[in-house]
Amino acid sequence: MSPDGRILIVTVTYDSGGHLEKFLASVPAATTRAYTVVVVDNGSSDGAPRAAALADPDLSLLELDENVGYGSAINAAARDLDADVDWILIANPDTELAPGSVDALVEEGMRDARIGALGPAITDEAGVPYPSARRFPSIVSGTGHALFARIWKNNPWSTAYLMAGVEGGSRDVDWLSGACLLVRREAYVDVSGFDEGYFMYFEDVDLSLRLHRAGWLRRFVPSASIVHVGAHSTSGRRAAMVKAHHVSAGRFVDTLYPGPLAAPLRLVVHVGLRVRAALLARHGAP
Repeated sequence: MSPDGRILIVTVTYDSGGHLEKFLASVPAATTRAYTVVVVDNGSSDGAPRAAALADPDLSLLELDENVGYGSAINAAARDLDADVDWILIANPDTELAPGSVDALVEEGMRDARIGALGPAITDEAGVPYPSARRFPSIVSGTGHALFARIWKNNPWSTAYLMAGVEGGSRDVDWLSGACLLVRREAYVDVSGFDEGYFMYFEDVDLSLRLHRAGWLRRFVPSASIVHVGAHSTSGRRAAMVKAHHVSAGRFVDTLYPGPLAAPLRLVVHVGLRVRAALLARHGAP
Protein backbone atom coordinates (compact mmCIF):
# COMPACT_ATOMS: atom_id res chain seq x y z
CA MET A 1 0.00 0.00 0.00
CA SER A 2 1.37 3.35 -1.05
CA PRO A 3 1.35 6.23 1.45
CA ASP A 4 0.11 8.35 -1.45
CA GLY A 5 -2.70 5.98 -2.44
CA ARG A 6 -5.89 7.57 -3.72
CA ILE A 7 -9.13 7.64 -1.71
CA LEU A 8 -12.39 6.72 -3.39
CA ILE A 9 -15.12 8.76 -1.68
CA VAL A 10 -18.59 7.29 -2.20
CA THR A 11 -21.91 8.75 -1.14
CA VAL A 12 -25.36 7.39 -1.94
CA THR A 13 -28.24 9.77 -2.62
CA TYR A 14 -31.99 9.34 -2.52
CA ASP A 15 -33.75 12.70 -2.59
CA SER A 16 -30.96 14.16 -0.47
CA GLY A 17 -31.63 17.74 -1.52
CA GLY A 18 -29.31 20.42 -0.17
CA HIS A 19 -27.54 17.99 2.14
CA LEU A 20 -25.46 16.71 -0.77
CA GLU A 21 -24.11 20.17 -1.58
CA LYS A 22 -22.97 20.67 2.02
CA PHE A 23 -21.32 17.26 2.13
CA LEU A 24 -19.40 17.85 -1.09
CA ALA A 25 -18.30 21.28 0.11
CA SER A 26 -16.77 19.69 3.24
CA VAL A 27 -14.62 17.19 1.33
CA PRO A 28 -11.66 19.33 0.16
CA ALA A 29 -10.71 20.44 3.68
CA ALA A 30 -11.05 16.90 5.05
CA THR A 31 -7.99 15.52 3.27
CA THR A 32 -4.78 16.60 1.58
CA ARG A 33 -4.56 13.27 -0.27
CA ALA A 34 -5.63 12.54 -3.81
CA TYR A 35 -9.26 11.49 -4.01
CA THR A 36 -12.10 10.78 -6.38
CA VAL A 37 -15.73 11.43 -5.49
CA VAL A 38 -18.51 9.19 -6.77
CA VAL A 39 -22.14 10.03 -6.12
CA VAL A 40 -24.39 7.01 -6.57
CA ASP A 41 -28.00 8.01 -7.06
CA ASN A 42 -30.71 5.53 -6.11
CA GLY A 43 -33.42 7.03 -8.29
CA SER A 44 -33.78 10.52 -6.81
CA SER A 45 -36.41 12.91 -8.11
CA ASP A 46 -34.97 16.14 -6.66
CA GLY A 47 -32.29 16.79 -9.28
CA ALA A 48 -29.56 17.33 -6.66
CA PRO A 49 -27.11 14.68 -7.95
CA ARG A 50 -27.19 16.02 -11.52
CA ALA A 51 -26.81 19.59 -10.27
CA ALA A 52 -23.74 18.52 -8.30
CA ALA A 53 -22.25 16.80 -11.33
CA LEU A 54 -22.79 19.89 -13.47
CA ALA A 55 -21.18 22.10 -10.84
CA ASP A 56 -18.08 19.89 -10.53
CA PRO A 57 -16.72 18.22 -13.66
CA ASP A 58 -14.37 16.09 -11.53
CA LEU A 59 -17.29 14.45 -9.72
CA SER A 60 -18.49 11.11 -11.07
CA LEU A 61 -22.25 10.48 -11.02
CA LEU A 62 -23.53 6.92 -11.20
CA GLU A 63 -27.29 6.97 -11.75
CA LEU A 64 -29.13 3.76 -10.97
CA ASP A 65 -32.55 3.03 -12.42
CA GLU A 66 -34.09 2.21 -9.05
CA ASN A 67 -33.41 2.29 -5.33
CA VAL A 68 -31.24 -0.80 -4.93
CA GLY A 69 -30.39 -0.10 -1.30
CA TYR A 70 -27.39 1.40 0.47
CA GLY A 71 -24.83 -1.41 0.37
CA SER A 72 -25.67 -2.41 -3.20
CA ALA A 73 -25.17 1.18 -4.35
CA ILE A 74 -21.75 1.39 -2.68
CA ASN A 75 -20.73 -1.92 -4.23
CA ALA A 76 -21.74 -0.55 -7.64
CA ALA A 77 -19.39 2.42 -7.19
CA ALA A 78 -16.50 0.22 -6.01
CA ARG A 79 -16.97 -2.57 -8.54
CA ASP A 80 -14.05 -1.55 -10.78
CA LEU A 81 -11.50 0.09 -8.51
CA ASP A 82 -8.59 1.92 -10.10
CA ALA A 83 -5.18 0.43 -9.31
CA ASP A 84 -4.11 3.46 -7.24
CA VAL A 85 -7.10 3.36 -4.87
CA ASP A 86 -6.02 2.23 -1.40
CA TRP A 87 -8.98 3.45 0.66
CA ILE A 88 -12.75 3.69 0.25
CA LEU A 89 -14.51 6.39 2.27
CA ILE A 90 -18.23 5.69 2.60
CA ALA A 91 -20.28 8.64 3.83
CA ASN A 92 -23.93 9.59 3.95
CA PRO A 93 -24.79 12.71 1.94
CA ASP A 94 -26.26 14.31 5.08
CA THR A 95 -22.88 14.35 6.80
CA GLU A 96 -20.26 17.08 6.91
CA LEU A 97 -16.61 16.12 7.29
CA ALA A 98 -14.52 18.15 9.70
CA PRO A 99 -11.23 19.59 8.38
CA GLY A 100 -8.50 16.95 8.44
CA SER A 101 -10.92 14.19 9.45
CA VAL A 102 -10.22 11.87 6.53
CA ASP A 103 -6.46 12.36 6.88
CA ALA A 104 -6.71 11.43 10.56
CA LEU A 105 -8.48 8.18 9.63
CA VAL A 106 -5.97 7.30 6.92
CA GLU A 107 -2.98 8.07 9.15
CA GLU A 108 -4.36 5.78 11.87
CA GLY A 109 -4.94 3.07 9.29
CA MET A 110 -1.39 3.37 7.98
CA ARG A 111 -0.05 2.55 11.45
CA ASP A 112 -1.38 -1.01 11.44
CA ALA A 113 -1.92 -3.16 8.34
CA ARG A 114 -4.40 -5.30 10.27
CA ILE A 115 -6.96 -2.49 10.40
CA GLY A 116 -9.70 -3.08 7.85
CA ALA A 117 -12.04 -0.22 8.70
CA LEU A 118 -11.95 3.03 10.65
CA GLY A 119 -14.69 5.31 11.88
CA PRO A 120 -14.77 8.88 13.22
CA ALA A 121 -16.62 10.41 16.15
CA ILE A 122 -20.10 11.47 15.04
CA THR A 123 -22.26 14.24 16.46
CA ASP A 124 -25.55 15.79 15.44
CA GLU A 125 -25.91 19.46 14.53
CA ALA A 126 -26.22 20.39 18.21
CA GLY A 127 -22.95 18.63 19.06
CA VAL A 128 -24.60 15.67 20.77
CA PRO A 129 -22.45 12.52 20.30
CA TYR A 130 -23.88 9.57 18.41
CA PRO A 131 -22.77 6.08 19.54
CA SER A 132 -21.02 5.22 16.28
CA ALA A 133 -18.72 2.52 17.74
CA ARG A 134 -20.51 -0.41 19.35
CA ARG A 135 -20.31 -4.04 20.38
CA PHE A 136 -21.90 -6.70 18.22
CA PRO A 137 -25.48 -7.23 19.42
CA SER A 138 -26.15 -10.59 21.03
CA ILE A 139 -29.56 -12.12 21.66
CA VAL A 140 -29.43 -10.85 25.26
CA SER A 141 -28.08 -7.34 24.65
CA GLY A 142 -30.09 -6.86 21.46
CA THR A 143 -33.35 -7.90 23.09
CA GLY A 144 -32.72 -5.82 26.21
CA HIS A 145 -31.82 -2.78 24.11
CA ALA A 146 -34.88 -3.19 21.88
CA LEU A 147 -37.26 -3.56 24.81
CA PHE A 148 -35.94 -0.95 27.22
CA ALA A 149 -33.97 1.71 25.29
CA ARG A 150 -37.02 3.98 24.91
CA ILE A 151 -38.22 3.75 28.50
CA TRP A 152 -35.03 3.12 30.52
CA LYS A 153 -32.18 5.13 29.05
CA ASN A 154 -29.34 3.71 31.15
CA ASN A 155 -30.42 0.08 31.19
CA PRO A 156 -27.48 -2.37 31.36
CA TRP A 157 -28.16 -3.96 27.96
CA SER A 158 -28.12 -0.66 26.05
CA THR A 159 -25.13 0.55 28.07
CA ALA A 160 -23.14 -2.55 27.10
CA TYR A 161 -24.24 -2.56 23.46
CA LEU A 162 -23.64 1.17 22.91
CA MET A 163 -20.35 1.10 24.87
CA ALA A 164 -21.71 4.00 26.90
CA GLY A 165 -19.16 5.70 29.12
CA VAL A 166 -16.16 4.28 27.24
CA GLU A 167 -13.77 7.14 26.58
CA GLY A 168 -10.19 7.62 25.44
CA GLY A 169 -8.23 7.68 22.22
CA SER A 170 -8.29 5.41 19.20
CA ARG A 171 -9.45 1.90 20.05
CA ASP A 172 -10.63 -1.30 18.42
CA VAL A 173 -14.36 -1.97 18.54
CA ASP A 174 -16.80 -4.54 17.17
CA TRP A 175 -18.61 -2.43 14.59
CA LEU A 176 -18.61 1.08 13.20
CA SER A 177 -21.43 3.18 11.80
CA GLY A 178 -21.81 3.24 8.03
CA ALA A 179 -22.74 6.92 8.20
CA CYS A 180 -19.01 7.54 7.71
CA LEU A 181 -16.60 4.67 7.34
CA LEU A 182 -13.11 4.38 5.85
CA VAL A 183 -12.39 0.88 4.56
CA ARG A 184 -9.02 -0.44 3.44
CA ARG A 185 -9.26 -1.58 -0.18
CA GLU A 186 -7.72 -4.99 0.58
CA ALA A 187 -10.22 -5.59 3.36
CA TYR A 188 -13.19 -4.50 1.24
CA VAL A 189 -12.18 -6.82 -1.57
CA ASP A 190 -11.39 -9.62 0.88
CA VAL A 191 -14.99 -9.73 2.16
CA SER A 192 -16.57 -8.84 -1.23
CA GLY A 193 -17.91 -5.52 0.01
CA PHE A 194 -21.39 -5.17 1.43
CA ASP A 195 -23.91 -7.99 1.58
CA GLU A 196 -26.51 -6.90 -0.97
CA GLY A 197 -29.19 -8.90 0.83
CA TYR A 198 -29.55 -5.88 3.15
CA PHE A 199 -31.64 -3.12 1.60
CA MET A 200 -30.82 -0.72 4.41
CA TYR A 201 -29.98 -0.97 8.13
CA PHE A 202 -27.51 -3.46 9.59
CA GLU A 203 -25.37 -3.55 6.43
CA ASP A 204 -22.62 -1.79 8.38
CA VAL A 205 -22.93 -4.20 11.32
CA ASP A 206 -22.77 -7.13 8.93
CA LEU A 207 -19.72 -5.70 7.13
CA SER A 208 -17.89 -5.32 10.44
CA LEU A 209 -18.82 -8.88 11.45
CA ARG A 210 -17.45 -10.28 8.20
CA LEU A 211 -14.29 -8.17 8.54
CA HIS A 212 -13.92 -9.55 12.07
CA ARG A 213 -14.31 -13.13 10.88
CA ALA A 214 -11.73 -12.50 8.15
CA GLY A 215 -9.21 -11.21 10.71
CA TRP A 216 -9.48 -7.45 10.08
CA LEU A 217 -9.62 -4.92 12.94
CA ARG A 218 -12.21 -2.13 13.15
CA ARG A 219 -10.84 1.01 14.79
CA PHE A 220 -12.69 3.98 16.24
CA VAL A 221 -10.74 7.24 15.82
CA PRO A 222 -12.30 10.03 17.93
CA SER A 223 -9.69 12.56 16.75
CA ALA A 224 -11.54 12.48 13.42
CA SER A 225 -15.05 13.90 13.52
CA ILE A 226 -18.12 14.51 11.37
CA VAL A 227 -21.56 16.04 11.80
CA HIS A 228 -24.51 13.88 10.80
CA VAL A 229 -27.95 15.39 10.30
CA GLY A 230 -29.53 11.95 9.97
CA ALA A 231 -32.73 10.35 8.67
CA HIS A 232 -33.25 12.74 5.75
CA SER A 233 -34.11 9.94 3.29
CA THR A 234 -36.47 8.15 5.68
CA SER A 235 -38.63 11.15 6.56
CA GLY A 236 -42.23 10.43 5.54
CA ARG A 237 -41.50 6.75 5.00
CA ARG A 238 -41.58 5.55 8.60
CA ALA A 239 -43.75 2.47 8.16
CA ALA A 240 -41.53 1.17 5.34
CA MET A 241 -38.40 1.93 7.35
CA VAL A 242 -39.69 0.10 10.42
CA LYS A 243 -40.28 -2.96 8.26
CA ALA A 244 -36.86 -2.67 6.58
CA HIS A 245 -35.11 -2.30 9.94
CA HIS A 246 -36.67 -5.45 11.36
CA VAL A 247 -36.14 -7.49 8.20
CA SER A 248 -32.45 -6.53 8.26
CA ALA A 249 -32.22 -7.33 11.97
CA GLY A 250 -33.54 -10.80 11.22
CA ARG A 251 -31.02 -11.32 8.46
CA PHE A 252 -28.20 -10.31 10.79
CA VAL A 253 -29.39 -12.74 13.45
CA ASP A 254 -29.24 -15.49 10.82
CA THR A 255 -25.64 -14.51 10.09
CA LEU A 256 -24.63 -14.19 13.74
CA TYR A 257 -26.19 -17.52 14.77
CA PRO A 258 -25.88 -19.88 11.78
CA GLY A 259 -26.35 -23.64 11.64
CA PRO A 260 -29.14 -26.10 12.45
CA LEU A 261 -28.52 -26.10 16.21
CA ALA A 262 -29.39 -22.40 16.39
CA ALA A 263 -32.53 -22.76 14.26
CA PRO A 264 -34.99 -22.70 17.23
CA LEU A 265 -33.30 -19.56 18.58
CA ARG A 266 -33.51 -17.87 15.18
CA LEU A 267 -37.19 -18.77 14.90
CA VAL A 268 -38.01 -17.21 18.27
CA VAL A 269 -36.11 -14.04 17.36
CA HIS A 270 -37.82 -13.73 13.97
CA VAL A 271 -41.25 -14.06 15.58
CA GLY A 272 -40.32 -11.43 18.15
CA LEU A 273 -39.08 -9.06 15.44
CA ARG A 274 -42.32 -9.40 13.47
CA VAL A 275 -44.40 -8.67 16.55
CA ARG A 276 -42.27 -5.66 17.48
CA ALA A 277 -42.37 -4.29 13.91
CA ALA A 278 -46.16 -4.60 13.84
CA LEU A 279 -46.51 -2.82 17.18
CA LEU A 280 -44.18 0.03 16.20
CA ALA A 281 -45.86 0.48 12.82
CA ARG A 282 -49.29 0.56 14.49
CA HIS A 283 -48.22 3.31 16.89
CA GLY A 284 -46.36 5.29 14.22
CA ALA A 285 -42.96 4.90 15.86
CA PRO A 286 -39.84 5.45 13.68
